[in-house]
Amino acid sequence: MIIHGLQKTTLLDYPTKVAATVFFGGCNFRCPFCHNMNLVLHPEEEISLTEDEVLSFLRSRKGILDGVCITGGEPTLQRDLPAFIEKIKALDFAVKLDTNGTDPVMLKSLVEQSLLDYVAMDIKTSPDHYREVCGTDPKIDAVKESVSFLLSDPIAYEFRTTVISEYHTDAVMEEIGSWIRGAKAYYLQSYKDSPFVPDHSLHACDKDTLLRFAKIAESYVRSVSLRGVD
Repeated sequence: MIIHGLQKTTLLDYPTKVAATVFFGGCNFRCPFCHNMNLVLHPEEEISLTEDEVLSFLRSRKGILDGVCITGGEPTLQRDLPAFIEKIKALDFAVKLDTNGTDPVMLKSLVEQSLLDYVAMDIKTSPDHYREVCGTDPKIDAVKESVSFLLSDPIAYEFRTTVISEYHTDAVMEEIGSWIRGAKAYYLQSYKDSPFVPDHSLHACDKDTLLRFAKIAESYVRSVSLRGVD
C-alpha cells in the first residue's frame, strides 16, 4: 500500500478531534473543481509513504492526536484499506473516512467491522446531474446505496456538498434535500478557486445564495451548516 500524503496535525478535517490526515491517490471521479487533482491523476508525482512510516508516526503521536482522517482521492479504491485501518484502530485512534460513496460494499464492511467512527460522504449534486458534475460514469446506484446505508444511522456521519454557481440551483438543492431526507448533518462548503483546481471558469456562490440553499435543505434534514464562508 502506497500513501501519497500525510498532514501531521489538523483541527479541521475531523470534527471535534485533533487528527492527522492520510491521503491516498487515485479516484474514479473527475470533478472539475477538485483541489487534489494531481493526487487523482498523477499520484506518482506526489510524495510516497509506506504504511509502516505512517504507523510509526502515529505511534509517536499517541496521547497527542485523537484521530485519523482517511481521504484522497477516493480511499475505498484501496483493497488493503480494511487491514490498514485495523492497524490504526489497534493504536486506539478514532478513524474518519472521506468518501464519494461509490463502493457501498467496502463502506458497509468497514462500518460493520467497527473500523470507522465517522464517515463524511460527498454529495456532488442531485442524482440526475452526477455525470455532468463528476465528469465520468458516477455509478449512481452505488452512490444511492451508500446514502441509504448512512441514513439508516449505523455510525456518526455527515453529508457535504461543495457549492458551485455553475452546478447548483434552488431546484438542485431541493432534489438533494429530498434525496438525503432525514440526514443527521449536512454541510454546504463554499467553493474556492486555487491553482490546483483544473477548471478556473467555475465560480463560488455568494453568501446570500448559500444561506438560501441552506434554508432549502433545512426543510429536509435535521442539521444544516456552512463551511468556508467568511
